Amino acid sequence: MKADVLDGKGNKLREVDLPAKIFAVEVNRDLMHQAYVRQLSNARLGTHDTKVRSEVSGGGRKPWKQKGTGRARQGSIRAAQWVGGGRIHTPHPRSYELKMPKKMRQAALRSALSAKAADKGIVIVEELEFKQPKTRQMIETLNNLVGDSSVLVLMPARNKSYETALRSAHNIKSAKILLAGYLNVRDLLGYEKIILPLKTLDAITTHLG
Repeated sequence: MKADVLDGKGNKLREVDLPAKIFAVEVNRDLMHQAYVRQLSNARLGTHDTKVRSEVSGGGRKPWKQKGTGRARQGSIRAAQWVGGGRIHTPHPRSYELKMPKKMRQAALRSALSAKAADKGIVIVEELEFKQPKTRQMIETLNNLVGDSSVLVLMPARNKSYETALRSAHNIKSAKILLAGYLNVRDLLGYEKIILPLKTLDAITTHLG
């Protein structure tokens, strides 16, 4: 599978082979959906909490005697039917973590990358490096490569080039800089174009190949 290698101005330099086992596999939508739901679920904090009857203050005395008043019997003013009382069947802290085997997660990433490649959403560049953090320069480069499309830029490692690119794209709403090691289905499907420097392509090939 061939792909053009571009420079920062969008000019073609040469062609490169994309691994078919990563960028040309049969797309498994069910597997991608499972990975997507797992990612959203694992992002939930689960810190929501409400107080039950034993946790609210007050209510230590029986409000009135059991019989003879003509009213319904009550044991505490902090029962659920009273204003300010405890709550029943309401949320408490819990974990929303979902499990998914590593091989299935990797297969989901291969499906997402293949879907992007089929839609011509993968852009390969020779390198993406800036001497200084410059938002204007980043905008110009992204326009040359993907036009007005939203874009996910995958960087190979946490180094000076990554930090510079991250600061350059910080105020660009339609762009996100991400390390290849944090590649995930949600970001792959959430952006129209994916920019891969050649070093990132090597890292992805090593990780998913």
